[in-house]
Amino acid sequence: MFISALKLLVMPPLCLFVCAAVGLLLWRRAPRTARWMIGLSSALLVLLSIPAIAAALLIGLQNSPPGAELDPADAQAIVVLGADANVFAPEYNKASVGPLTLERLRYAARIGRQSRLPLLVSAGPPRRGAPALALAMASVLEDEFLVPVRWKETRAMDTRQNAQFSAELLRAEGIERVLVVTHAWHGPRALAEFRGAGLSARLAGTGWRESRPGDLRSWVPSARGLRDSSWALHEWIGRAWYALV
Repeated sequence: MFISALKLLVMPPLCLFVCAAVGLLLWRRAPRTARWMIGLSSALLVLLSIPAIAAALLIGLQNSPPGAELDPADAQAIVVLGADANVFAPEYNKASVGPLTLERLRYAARIGRQSRLPLLVSAGPPRRGAPALALAMASVLEDEFLVPVRWKETRAMDTRQNAQFSAELLRAEGIERVLVVTHAWHGPRALAEFRGAGLSARLAGTGWRESRPGDLRSWVPSARGLRDSSWALHEWIGRAWYALV
């Protein structure tokens, strides 16, 4: 609970709003400091909302070109990592997956059909009292993409646990070589964790980003740009945190 609250506080845009609010509170006592805090938070909000800057942040997380490590012939299984959930999905009469998770599932279904490798989905409950996201992931793969799921890992709450708990299930069946389906900008951290858990892991990345400096629309601030920047900063912070613990 504490980690979730801390993560919410340090991620944009909330951290920028907090910085600006503190600046307003200091306006009378320390006007110079207040102006710096308000100006800095406003400038960062604009910069992080620019799609070209958001794309650069995500591209900086991508360690390899698309498909560089994808070799289904050398793998024994496919592991799909959960991302986000839609816990209120009345149209499905149950919780479902979020857009990031769906993007991963779509790609996993594609390479699963092509390679005929068994699939493992990994993700715990998105919040206390909710069913594990892995269950919704398996349902989407089997009912909508018509791809069977052999294993459901339902305990993991972060990338490190994805790797540890998935490795336990796979090694019990003699599987050591896997393709890890996740977003390209999350791939390096995920692979490091899976390899640290004793598996030979290769990236099956999706959601690749490219730079479009000549597109004027990529320099216009947007909500999508802020969202992508938030994803990138979340991943950079995750890398730093894993390097420390």
